[in-house]
Amino acid sequence: MSADYRKEFADFEGVAYLDTAAQGSLPLASARAAQKAVEWNKLPHQMPQNLFFDLPDRVREKLARLIKAETEEIAITTGASGGFSAVAAGMDWKPGDEVLVARGEFPSHFSTWIPYENAGKLRVRMIDPQGRFITAQDYEEQINARTRLVSASLVRFDNGALLDAARVAKACHAVGAAFLLDISQCAGAMPIAIRQLGADFAVSSGYKWLLGPYGTGFFWVAREWAERLKAGPLYWMALEGARNFNSLPATGHRAAAGSRRWDSPETANFINLAPLDASLDLLLRLGVETIASHTRALTRDLIERLPRDRCALASPQEEERRGPYVCVVARKQDDTAALHQKLRDVQIIVSLRENALRIAPYFYNTSEDIGRLVRTLSVS
Repeated sequence: MSADYRKEFADFEGVAYLDTAAQGSLPLASARAAQKAVEWNKLPHQMPQNLFFDLPDRVREKLARLIKAETEEIAITTGASGGFSAVAAGMDWKPGDEVLVARGEFPSHFSTWIPYENAGKLRVRMIDPQGRFITAQDYEEQINARTRLVSASLVRFDNGALLDAARVAKACHAVGAAFLLDISQCAGAMPIAIRQLGADFAVSSGYKWLLGPYGTGFFWVAREWAERLKAGPLYWMALEGARNFNSLPATGHRAAAGSRRWDSPETANFINLAPLDASLDLLLRLGVETIASHTRALTRDLIERLPRDRCALASPQEEERRGPYVCVVARKQDDTAALHQKLRDVQIIVSLRENALRIAPYFYNTSEDIGRLVRTLSVS
């Protein structure tokens, strides 16, 4: 990236923040939007007319552009869990149906389905990777006639491995199974054409690479599933004709077309959505391809300079098999946690996940941040 986009963000005050996979930094413009939204709450007469409808629809349209989807396919949620829950509640489960989940997946892939298993509605079957990282082949070999759904992450939270989703989708559809893809760890950080990935559903948080506040997210439902997936109780703004709510009839209500029937209640939570809207403007203005190129250069630099006598890569070596970040472990397994604390002590912020350092730079990071990290990892 030729321009310095750090000016779009607050001064990190000497901290090398390399933890976007946990929480993105709210851009300055987004912080201003949040402050303005608070003012609307303080002085409601200043609130723009039709805000409750226009704001979520703007966010919906921008999210669709970001993943190359149709606007009508996007539901506004408070995080990835909203989409998980919608799929679990909306599928017509039959005795013997199986949901496949890979071992080590993010907890939502278990907490969503296990209560349904306990109620006797389905069976959760765990997949163990044949190699170090889960692959499409691992799923292909386990998908069978009983498989009703595969629940998987496009980029794994624990090691950054990138799944060949299109292959998994093809195997799912060959037996009539659905494919739910969690894109929380890459939406906004790498180009996504959701249709090309073959998923039937996609869920995402909005507070990581999308740079929104905590409590934001979205749920994508493929157009052909919009009527097949049952919807639960609707928030009233998802009713057909809701914009004219003063004139809504007392009976005969119908859900509006598309995915808004899965919008979270209080959809226009403007204190959260106004800053997310501004963050999406920034991402779309810069372009995800440009952002991804910058991030790849930083992670490539880190891998090349990693002190191999002290550390080992815990993510796939091949760039095409990784998401937007890398994981690193100490050569002595018990030293990784201490290494994490050492980094924090010198104000280098990364995550400790599954006894690995998850290092997640973004476009507000520089090669100086990577150099500082490498120097610290290199010293006893």
